[in-house]
Amino acid sequence: MSRRHFNSLLFNSISSSPLFSRNPSQSFVSSLKSYPQNLNLCRQCLLSRFLCTSPPDNLDGLLDPQDLSTPETHSLSAQDFAFLRDSPKFDPDKCSNDAVLISNAIRNSSDSFGDETHKFLRRFRDNLNETLVVQVLSLVKSPELGVKFFIWAGRQIGYSHTASVYNALLELLECGSSDRVPEHFLREIKGDDREVLGKLLNVLIRKCCRNGLWNVALEELGRLKDFGYRPTQATYNALVQVFLRADRLDTAHLVHGEMLELGFKMDEYTLGCFGHALCKAGRWKEGLALIEKEEFVPNTVLYTKMISGLCEASLFEEAMELLNRMRCNSCIPNVVTYRILLCGCLKKKQLGRCKRILSMMITEGCYPSPGIFNSLVHAYCRSGDYSYAYKLLKIMVRCGCRPGYVVYNILIGGICGHEELPTVDMLDMAEKAYGEMLNAGVVLNKVNVSNFVRCLCGHGKFDKAYKVINEMMSKGFVPDTSTYSKVIGFLCNASKVEQALLLFEEMKQNGVVPDVYTYTILIDSFSKAGLIEQARNWFNEMVGNGCAPNVVTYTALIHAYLKARKVTDANQLFEMMLTQGCIPNAITYSALIDGHCKAGETEKACLIYARMRGNLEAPDVDMYFKIDDQSLKEPNVHTYGALVDGLCKANKVREAGDLLDAMLVEGCEPNHIVYDALIDGFCKSGKLDEAQKVFAKMSEHGYSPNVYTYSSLIDRLFKDKRLDLVLKVLSKMLENSCSPNVVIYTEMVDGLCKVGKTDEAYKLMLMMEEKGCNPNVVTYTAMIDGLGKAGKIDKCLDLFKAMSSKGCAPNFITYKVLINHCCAIGLLDEAHKLLDEMKQTYWPKHLAGYRKVIEGYNREFIASLGLLNEISECDSLPIVHIYRVLVDNFVKAGRLEVALELHEEISSSTPFTSVNKDMYTLLIENLSHANKADKALQMFAEMIRLGGYPELSTFFHLIKGLIKINRWDEALQLSDSICQMSQSIEQDIQWASA
Repeated sequence: MSRRHFNSLLFNSISSSPLFSRNPSQSFVSSLKSYPQNLNLCRQCLLSRFLCTSPPDNLDGLLDPQDLSTPETHSLSAQDFAFLRDSPKFDPDKCSNDAVLISNAIRNSSDSFGDETHKFLRRFRDNLNETLVVQVLSLVKSPELGVKFFIWAGRQIGYSHTASVYNALLELLECGSSDRVPEHFLREIKGDDREVLGKLLNVLIRKCCRNGLWNVALEELGRLKDFGYRPTQATYNALVQVFLRADRLDTAHLVHGEMLELGFKMDEYTLGCFGHALCKAGRWKEGLALIEKEEFVPNTVLYTKMISGLCEASLFEEAMELLNRMRCNSCIPNVVTYRILLCGCLKKKQLGRCKRILSMMITEGCYPSPGIFNSLVHAYCRSGDYSYAYKLLKIMVRCGCRPGYVVYNILIGGICGHEELPTVDMLDMAEKAYGEMLNAGVVLNKVNVSNFVRCLCGHGKFDKAYKVINEMMSKGFVPDTSTYSKVIGFLCNASKVEQALLLFEEMKQNGVVPDVYTYTILIDSFSKAGLIEQARNWFNEMVGNGCAPNVVTYTALIHAYLKARKVTDANQLFEMMLTQGCIPNAITYSALIDGHCKAGETEKACLIYARMRGNLEAPDVDMYFKIDDQSLKEPNVHTYGALVDGLCKANKVREAGDLLDAMLVEGCEPNHIVYDALIDGFCKSGKLDEAQKVFAKMSEHGYSPNVYTYSSLIDRLFKDKRLDLVLKVLSKMLENSCSPNVVIYTEMVDGLCKVGKTDEAYKLMLMMEEKGCNPNVVTYTAMIDGLGKAGKIDKCLDLFKAMSSKGCAPNFITYKVLINHCCAIGLLDEAHKLLDEMKQTYWPKHLAGYRKVIEGYNREFIASLGLLNEISECDSLPIVHIYRVLVDNFVKAGRLEVALELHEEISSSTPFTSVNKDMYTLLIENLSHANKADKALQMFAEMIRLGGYPELSTFFHLIKGLIKINRWDEALQLSDSICQMSQSIEQDIQWASA
């Protein structure tokens, strides 16, 4: 191929490229990667940086061993790192005196490098060396003078130019100019020594290649040929490399073809780069053919480079095939080969293949680095394969790689870092990893501490969560307000308010200042638990500490006051909210509506809704609308949901149904909560047809019925004794892939018991266990009540024992139901024993706790036990009814001593109520009949002292008892007091009527 033809092909191949420019931008140049100086350095780099497939800075082949001396390699010293200091690239002060004298003489010469200058320079001929020439070229600053000095130095006997000198001259010639080296300088050098110019132009081309300027290198190649020179083997290698780096394979092929014509071969490094580029382009068989053409025996390094290219092209099957070919050629893969394969598969998320490669490399004694292990664990965690991610920690240890901070945080963060809670098995795995982490002296970061603790709390492992925080604190972890607030929030959401309180106190003791988020979590959680006074104390504390409550804080406490029927307190707090400049939002007004509904003031809730809709004639709620900003009070789906639920609970389902229609007209799309509340309201009011209409409307709007929807329907059907329809609803439910939950199963058990089908109910309870849905305390209590009403008290007691053995603790209502049934058939001692057990274990400590106990039970079931009346009458321990039943039955059995003991016990711990009065009356009556008048009179006096007004029958029983034992005087006195009381009552009546 002729030189001109070759030039024509090269320039035609690049003429359309945007990179073709005489002066490529520095951003393009700086974006190119660097190469090592020689092949040995290349191999060392490949072993230490197995992911690097690009050539480093000074490639083997950029220096011509035939015409330039190669610098020696020295061991590292502190001077090798001197470039880290802030110093200029070239310091003239460090030049030798000879260099300074020569440069000054050249620059100040009046004869333009004539005889006087030559005469002056002769004294330095014996000292002439590479360093001196480089320093002079650096100091002289003038390209014309620099070229003349370069020519003069080259003529001196005993001295020859080196690579450093050529580079120094090129730096000088290019100084201050972005153009090519001026041609007259080159001709001047050629005129003096033709061979030197050839070497200089070859160095220039390799320099352009080293800087990634392949287009400039082509121009210089053309100039080299125009001057009648030919590129050296090193120059051809450099050109091939720069085209490969620029992804110009076809051009690299042309250069390689010309090399072969001139009898040159690629060096090992260039051949490896060519093979890598061909493999990256998917032409790996061409790469093998090229190696064969070059008559080179492939080694491990060359195969590894080709495998790297295939991995970059995601050709993993071909990479594995090349690995097998490598083995067949008795070329053993090393750790770099495997690491490149592993990282390539990992980068492309070929995780199944990663497992195979990891197994192969470990079998052959090649181990991944800690960084690769970290990446593997991260990749498997992201794919959800946490089991294998955890297994990798064990593999790390076997490979002599100790798991550290990064990998433990990756694993535990991967398991616990999602919004949804991990499964029990996954959390156990995280706990095991955490234990191993502690033993290794490693800690979690702040984010992972919070996430890990959240998951532990979510699975009920509160003690473990608290321990984790303390352990991390002992390792130097300092929880901040955010960490404490999150954990307190987790505890509160799990109804662990006591532990949340302890952590809050610890937070303050550790000097961490609670913020508005912390206080709001506590206020909201304690308000929902009915502990409003404590919530208000924290509200006052935060205000006192200068922490301003926000709209969420105010809304939570106002809502709690309204639910507790403390409307005055709620209104005062709302006024305070406005005074402090805190603007109520739609959520606040929704809470006002919900709170008034729960306080039994549905009319006022409707007025608030009317004002939100723009109705100005609602003066009873004006205090809530002092800020005139209608956008803040626009009803949303939560507002409608609260009002629909409140109207349904107030048995105003017709109005609630109208509200649903209003929502649709206003363009406010009802959500699942609204539909479920309305269906539940119609079902509870016995309007099954209306409920079915809402059910159909719900489906039309794209909402699938859920377990709560079906629960309302099934409960109504059982109450209507429509067992045939229950089965149809259940079938429909299963068709929609909605499995019954414990609430539905419990409703069915309770419904079957109420229609006398206790055997079927019991079978259903066994079946729900088989289906993986464990009965809860409500289920067991309903079943025990059903068996008791059927007279199967033995089965009741057996089931009571079974529930405890299965990990389901009986609560207050369970005991009450069982005690009632034991008393009904005369098992008084068993009933008394159950009472003692209940007092020791399940005695509610306050009314809020008692109300919590009855959550989940059917309202009618609670009402049948008399508990609703107790709650309304009693603000302390509402257990008097159980004592009333026991006292009544022991009295009937003639065991007055036990009845009196029970009465004394309950009287000492509860205030006087109507139930207490009934017990007094019953005992006085039976003591009188049993000839125990003294005790009867004592109880009579005690009842009056406590504020109890005795019935007339109580007087008659006492008088009869006194007469029976011949105590007439006392009987007459008591009779006289009755007459006086009657006269007093008549006078009061007359006075009142007047």
